[in-house]
Amino acid sequence: MTSTSDRPPRPGSLYSRFIPREELHSFKTWMPGSFEPTARPPAAPPPDLKHAEHVSLLEAARAAAREEGRAEGQRQGYEDGYRDGLAALESFKQHHSAQMAAQVGALLQSIDQQFQAMEQPMAQAVAEAATRLARAVLRTELDTRPELVRHVAMEAVGAMLAGARQLRVTVHPEDEPLVAAGAGALLEARGARLVASAGMARGGCVVESELGRVDARIEQRWAQATQLLGTPVPWEPPPPAPAATAAAPAPARPEPEFELELPGAVGAAPRA
Repeated sequence: MTSTSDRPPRPGSLYSRFIPREELHSFKTWMPGSFEPTARPPAAPPPDLKHAEHVSLLEAARAAAREEGRAEGQRQGYEDGYRDGLAALESFKQHHSAQMAAQVGALLQSIDQQFQAMEQPMAQAVAEAATRLARAVLRTELDTRPELVRHVAMEAVGAMLAGARQLRVTVHPEDEPLVAAGAGALLEARGARLVASAGMARGGCVVESELGRVDARIEQRWAQATQLLGTPVPWEPPPPAPAATAAAPAPARPEPEFELELPGAVGAAPRA
């Protein structure tokens, strides 16, 4: 006896054979539904708008779009302008800072050059003022303590060679008693002779011998000191400039001489 699946298919049958369950991999149970035709929902009626309303809505939409575009453009332009402004401001600040730094540097360099140019004249002026002040102090000291000349004479005699003989010490006449009282013992020991001369300035002296000469005049020692300082200020101040002579009065103009002839005057000669 053969099975149903082994039978050959009959011609004209709907199915050639039954499919076993094991051979089915994916399937869905079919449920019969309603056999009545499905009704479609009615379509929405088109809006009944008038042409004017349609144009108005279209213009409103266009205006809204333009307004939105304008607002977006303004916002974008503001952002771009703000960004460009910040960049320009930063560039200006850097340029201005560099320019100010260059100007300040040039100004400081110019000031330094001017100070350097003024340094030497200022130093010279200060040194000269100090030398003049020292001269005034020394003059005052010689006027108030004239007995200091004995120390000058003693130093000058001591500077002369020990083997020198026939020493002669020349001083100012007013300094002679001061030197004799203060340095008389030294002069006597060296066999020196004290001589007064009006041509010698007070405070100085000159020691002479057959071996040489020691110039201890105050103006000579002052000149040596100022030469070392580089300020050649003379010991004797320059004489004051003479006052400008008054302009001579202009000579008086001679008065013109003339005679006035009156008609009929006595002794008047008749005119030709």
